[in-house]
Amino acid sequence: MPVDLTSLRGKSVLITGASRGIGAAAVHEFVQAGAKVGMIARSADALDALAQETGALAIGCDMADYANVAQAVAQMRAQFGGLDVLINNAGVIDPIAPLAQADPDEFGRLIDINLKGVFHGLRAAMPEMAPGGTIITVGSGAAYNPLEGWGAYCSSKAAAWMLTRVAAVEAPALRIMSLSPGTVATDMQRTIRDSGINAVSRLDWDAHIPAEWPARALAWMCTADADDWVGREVSLRDESVRTRLGLGA
Repeated sequence: MPVDLTSLRGKSVLITGASRGIGAAAVHEFVQAGAKVGMIARSADALDALAQETGALAIGCDMADYANVAQAVAQMRAQFGGLDVLINNAGVIDPIAPLAQADPDEFGRLIDINLKGVFHGLRAAMPEMAPGGTIITVGSGAAYNPLEGWGAYCSSKAAAWMLTRVAAVEAPALRIMSLSPGTVATDMQRTIRDSGINAVSRLDWDAHIPAEWPARALAWMCTADADDWVGREVSLRDESVRTRLGLGA
């Protein structure tokens, strides 16, 4: 049975980290479903081509800066009359390094984006949303598995998952959940490959799923069909989820 995304028509959707990878694919997916999409990147210029392709609203915003994020949400309200969906997707992988060698400033910058950025999104969006609004954090299997050289990334993803769970407890009228996409063929994955650190860097490129798969999952998670997952995490490693979404094995 194909996924029914008709309920997304006219919805106001804000996607962070939208200039490439999963974020850019999600912009295409939500626009195609008829949503009114705002897209965030640190430079609005980085979104110019995507804005011309899709008609989505480009918003320059640093997720590490709460005032920036609050202004982006206010811009969505001014442009579209409110906010129905927030996709907390922005994230970085660097520093990839053993803890004894990691640059402290790079470690702090990752936490500012991957963890504080998720909090900033939640903090800005939750008071603006009517009951039934959806917030999705893009998570990672790294939240559960310690990996060499990924001390910053693993820690940030574990903390972001707990933050998402707390938000779901505190705001039961909203649909708050997480998506763990698995390994995805994006620029981040190329950075991981080039590092040569830990087993993930040595995976064959064909093992990684296309960014369109998590984009489809994110859109589906914003429909009533995914209500059983509220407060939980959807994993695209789960074959039953892939089958439900009509994705490859």
